[in-house]
Amino acid sequence: MLLIALVSQTALAQVNYSEHIAPIIYTHCTSCHRSGEIGPFPLTNYNEASAWAAMIKYVTQSRYMPPWKPDPDFKDYRKENYLTQQEIDLIAEWVDNGAPQGDPQLEPGLPQFPSGSQIGTPDLVLSFAQSHQVEGNNRDEYRYFVIPTGLTTDKKLVALEIRPGNSRVVHHTLVWQDTTGQAAASDAATPEYGYTGGGGSANFGGQLPGYVPGQKPILYTDGMAQTLYAGADLLLQMHYAPTPVDETDSTTINLFFADGPAPREVSSYVMVPFGNTLTNGPFVIQPNEVKTFHGTFTVPFKISLLGIAPHCHLLGKDWTAYAVTPNNDTINLISIPDWDFNWQGSYYFKSPLVIPTGSVLHAYGTYDNTTNNPFNPSNPPVTVSWGEGTNDEMFYLPFIYTRYQQGDENIVFEDDSIVLSNNSILGVESDLFQVFPNPAQSLIMVTYSLNQNVPVKFSIYQMDGTQVKVIAEEKMHLLGMHRNSFDVSYLSSGVYILLMEAGGKKYEQLISIKK
Repeated sequence: MLLIALVSQTALAQVNYSEHIAPIIYTHCTSCHRSGEIGPFPLTNYNEASAWAAMIKYVTQSRYMPPWKPDPDFKDYRKENYLTQQEIDLIAEWVDNGAPQGDPQLEPGLPQFPSGSQIGTPDLVLSFAQSHQVEGNNRDEYRYFVIPTGLTTDKKLVALEIRPGNSRVVHHTLVWQDTTGQAAASDAATPEYGYTGGGGSANFGGQLPGYVPGQKPILYTDGMAQTLYAGADLLLQMHYAPTPVDETDSTTINLFFADGPAPREVSSYVMVPFGNTLTNGPFVIQPNEVKTFHGTFTVPFKISLLGIAPHCHLLGKDWTAYAVTPNNDTINLISIPDWDFNWQGSYYFKSPLVIPTGSVLHAYGTYDNTTNNPFNPSNPPVTVSWGEGTNDEMFYLPFIYTRYQQGDENIVFEDDSIVLSNNSILGVESDLFQVFPNPAQSLIMVTYSLNQNVPVKFSIYQMDGTQVKVIAEEKMHLLGMHRNSFDVSYLSSGVYILLMEAGGKKYEQLISIKK
């Protein structure tokens, strides 16, 4: 009866930071908005959040923040970072009521973030040999840097994390490995550190994970990894954004290697608009033209598709990609209905997508080269074609995959928001955290942590112990922090028990339904 009374009191409580807003901010914002990360101000406690309350309301209502561009109704991805309408409304109500703190004792603890990394302790840290000066001429700069790995044996790379030395000017980074020495020779041929020119085009096949602001690196699991070869160099294409004053940058690369065997090689195929890729080429966008290009690729063997990373520049308007199997089934891959050059990224699926032999990958990219496009760099518009410069354009679409193995259909990749070091979570035990919103009407957001790889099951019970429904059948989850949403619109008003079963243990939270 005491627990029921507590839930009833919460249902009547004013929306406040400790109980309602802190879980949203710590889940969606703090990983970037903290010391040493790219957010322009920290959001790690009530005082910091309340000082920016009006701004937080504005950027969340406009969905400018968190920066998540894919359509969530088209496909699900790992590390999704967007707010539900219920969360946006909670923030607005909190701000409109004066941003009250509530009881500090009810505030969840700040997540434990690794120092100098978003995902853990790296096995190898590489850095620029010297700082690079970005000239204050208000122009974009694309520069290649060659970073020797110094590896004497092949390594299985499970994660690569770029740590920008100057987040004010690092717009994004593409990374390849070069085993030919050609990139080092290009660098040696110029007197300055690094070089310009199409140094990455010959290395599309050796592409490694890159960097864009606001996205956390992906950690490969289940025996999957990319081989980083002995003696290889890392080739970084750094895009430096325009700046009115001189800036310097010295970026760092964190490399994470598999602790044990990683027999499954992760590879990439990059769709670019050359050869017979486009059904409506060539890749040229005339002035005052809105044009959609259609690229195709036939899969030569059965694959498990892990991720996708569409890329274009300022004329980009939208992207859509899907696969069509020989049986004429359609597999959605990505839809970005409102392309934003400043918030692009790589998107990894929650489960491998099995793509049969002979399937055709379709990609559509639309470009707006008219004066109606506020981001068009040319006024009046000019003819635009392929090029690395921001004023040029690209139709560039990496597909990250591994060869199919029996059972890939049953793998579930879960969000590892607080990351893994030596197969353990950094100071986190398995737990089920407070559900929000609470009280709820139709949707609840559930956050939980796991300190090992275990099957997890969720159920709803009445207060007398009667099971109402299994809302998530038992599935294998990876160790880490997880977040899922569940539909509870079928429940009548009242108080219920949310039960999580994981690793032979049970975890409970009360949820109040108010219709």
